[in-house]
Amino acid sequence: MGLLKGGINEIIATTAYNAAPIGIHYRDHTARMILFLGSHTAENIERDGWVVANFVYDPVLYVQTAFEDLPHDAFVLEPVAGKVMHRLRAAEAWCAFSATVEHKSHETLVVQLTPEREIMEGAFIHPVNRGFNNIIDATVHATRYVMNTDPQLKMLIDYHAGIVRKCGGKREIEALDLLLKYMG
Repeated sequence: MGLLKGGINEIIATTAYNAAPIGIHYRDHTARMILFLGSHTAENIERDGWVVANFVYDPVLYVQTAFEDLPHDAFVLEPVAGKVMHRLRAAEAWCAFSATVEHKSHETLVVQLTPEREIMEGAFIHPVNRGFNNIIDATVHATRYVMNTDPQLKMLIDYHAGIVRKCGGKREIEALDLLLKYMG
């Protein structure tokens, strides 16, 4: 696997016409996801046994997939390992995985990932952009904030929003505005 690096890799995971930003934990040549039960992603992975990691450098798409469903035409159906998997049309690269439930608790599903196919759709260079990185962090906090309105999460979101405004480009600012709308 050449696309994943050690640590938590932020990607947009796709299952059957479903997309959601998720971190893939990659350590010691093993890839895992920890999913919240009740999510479409967890339900689909448990049912179908596959997931695609989409590598995308569009902050708006990260925010959209955290809070809403994408239209069917945002997906490309790919035959992989005898299954038809769904990836994002906007993916710059993607890795299709077989997914095996390793552990299930009353709140989470731990899934081990086995790579089946890895494709780079093109060669892209993305300079480090603190605005992009902070929109990812703000989105993670916002998905939790909309469930419990914890003031500490709001403080973190505001902190990241300040960095996005200072360091982000047009697309990061657009993603921040969308994120704030989802938060109410």
